[in-house]
Amino acid sequence: MIRVGVVGGSGYIGGELLRLLLGHPHLSPVATISSRFAGKRVDGVHPNLRGLTELTFSPPENLDHYDVLMLATPHRETMGRMREYLQRADVLVDLSGDFRLRDPAVYARHYGTEHCEPALLGQFVTGLPELHRAELRHADRISVPGCMAAAGILALHPAARAGLVKRPVTLDARTGSSGSGAAAGSANLHAERSGALRVFAPTSHRHSAEMEQATGLPVKMTATGVEAVRGVQVVARVTLEDGVDERALRAAYRDAYAEEPFVRVVAQRRGGYRLPEPKILNGSNFCDVGFAADGADAVLVGALDNLVKGGAGNAVQCLNVRFGWHERLGLEFTGLHPA
Repeated sequence: MIRVGVVGGSGYIGGELLRLLLGHPHLSPVATISSRFAGKRVDGVHPNLRGLTELTFSPPENLDHYDVLMLATPHRETMGRMREYLQRADVLVDLSGDFRLRDPAVYARHYGTEHCEPALLGQFVTGLPELHRAELRHADRISVPGCMAAAGILALHPAARAGLVKRPVTLDARTGSSGSGAAAGSANLHAERSGALRVFAPTSHRHSAEMEQATGLPVKMTATGVEAVRGVQVVARVTLEDGVDERALRAAYRDAYAEEPFVRVVAQRRGGYRLPEPKILNGSNFCDVGFAADGADAVLVGALDNLVKGGAGNAVQCLNVRFGWHERLGLEFTGLHPA
């Protein structure tokens, strides 16, 4: 068994990491670190894990050495401890935003602070197997994309790779309340958020920089909180290059994802789920992508569970690639319908 430590295990992403690790045949969570809940049982914070583990949270000073260390830690704080974390594991998987962007100037612009470890940025492989599978097979330092970024990159990638769309891209991302984290502030209380359609990032959301880095397309992004707990849906409006039609789009998406275990092309003309819908993806590691075109105007859509394919599940998929296991190992849950 591969011994795994989880830092930041009390949050929503940390809880999903533990859930998936406990069901994995080769990955064993042997420690989970939390300052706030040190000494308390894990299933007291994550009640869905009752009967599955006897783990208790450990304080940060008890951090040991592990085969794999997974970081579900805050943006802007993770980079300050990264050199310590790197000494604590053979393979490190970072789910914070601190090592996703390769350019420290871009990081400073989107995160509002200078990067304190710019020399380490180029050492991390992007944890998105669909685009970086070959590098992940030998990677010891992995940075998992943000949830909206993952959905947006996978939705845009086939069209961008085939040169089918003009620049720039206008993208609206919708996300459920769990995307704000377990320690979200007063704006995310049920009384404040229920029934709201809150535009919380009208411009320059940090995930747009990840999409631009991955696709080479300028992305003008708006992010909106919607009435859901889980789920991300991105809707990108693009102008097609001259001579490109919906048939060409379909061919590009089928070619890009025909062999992918967790990306499905969903672009039907009829039915209640004719385009990607995050509701039926809850708990699963799938990202559904689709498209619709009207002349030169097209819409590209992506949907996923923000805590799974948008976070913990994608991290486990990366480890499956890294250790040479089948990519679906421990990630077989299909989602529910109806839900």
